[in-house]
Amino acid sequence: MTTNQSERAAIKDFIMREFLPGEDPAELEADTPLITGGILDSISTVKLVAFLEDRFGVRFQAHEMNVDYLNTISKIVHTIESKQG
Repeated sequence: MTTNQSERAAIKDFIMREFLPGEDPAELEADTPLITGGILDSISTVKLVAFLEDRFGVRFQAHEMNVDYLNTISKIVHTIESKQG
């Protein structure tokens, strides 16, 4: 498993456990809209960011806590990789 794949798996696992308990994991794909799709609200977005900062050792700025950076697992992974680069 590549780093990208392990990042995606960790993020998906967290989202499934915290925000979609009991849902079919196959329904959550890399490009499933999280914020615009109603999976994440403002409180859950903050909770997700706290997880991402702890898990991946990155820091998000306030302006990055929105759909441009966090709306899909793909965008989240891209944002994390750009911060680690």
